[in-house]
Amino acid sequence: MLRQILRRKAEEVSERAARRSLRELSAQVADLPPPRGFRAALAETIAAGQAAVIAELKRASPSRGVLRQHYDPPAIAQAYERAGASCLSVLTDSDYFGGHERDLEAARAAVSLPVLRKDFIVDTYQVYETRALGADCLLLIVAALGDAQLAELHALAAELGLDVLIEVHDATELERVQALGPGLVGINNRDLRTFVTDLGTTERLAPDVPQGALTVCESGIQQPHDIARMRAAGVHAFLVGEAFMTVDDPGERLAALF
Repeated sequence: MLRQILRRKAEEVSERAARRSLRELSAQVADLPPPRGFRAALAETIAAGQAAVIAELKRASPSRGVLRQHYDPPAIAQAYERAGASCLSVLTDSDYFGGHERDLEAARAAVSLPVLRKDFIVDTYQVYETRALGADCLLLIVAALGDAQLAELHALAAELGLDVLIEVHDATELERVQALGPGLVGINNRDLRTFVTDLGTTERLAPDVPQGALTVCESGIQQPHDIARMRAAGVHAFLVGEAFMTVDDPGERLAALF
């Protein structure tokens, strides 16, 4: 599935670059105000003794299909903000997650929270594009990138003022990010090959996250005892999507869960 997504993403980048050049994008980025501090917002919540929630907006997923028929990004974003989310994550991949760039723009305009662009970033064009969209953070998936590519994209994002959430799934991937000095490391508990979710993944990997990086638990949070288990392991930031997207009131679910 990942290989299929990445092949399509490379085609998509070429199509986008043909419509709007990298020169145009970089000129647009130069005039933008500074991003909202994504990592800083999480750190502030954790320093106050609370769990920091990155509340996700996504219409669908490859493993579960359509999650939400009535998908209103501004309304969902506002519900998350009222319920105490520290940050937002917005899926912008269209082919596999039913997302769009306008979802991110609309959600961010409706709130004061920092926003992560959740997509498959494989090219420097997308880093400039992410900044131009107004996002404050981007996702880099280690399983999707070679070492040189990962380092290049990470450095460019930092140069543009973006925070970076680097996502790992196992010890080998975590070892690959050590030299980057990451500010945010997301541990995804969902196995990319089987889609099976195991919170033990975060428990096993968290002790080896580079010093100075803030650890984010991704996938598998469904009940308050899941949160208590992760916090007992020293992890206090959580990216949660499907648990919110599959209920009538995502903000109410966030408040109840956390």
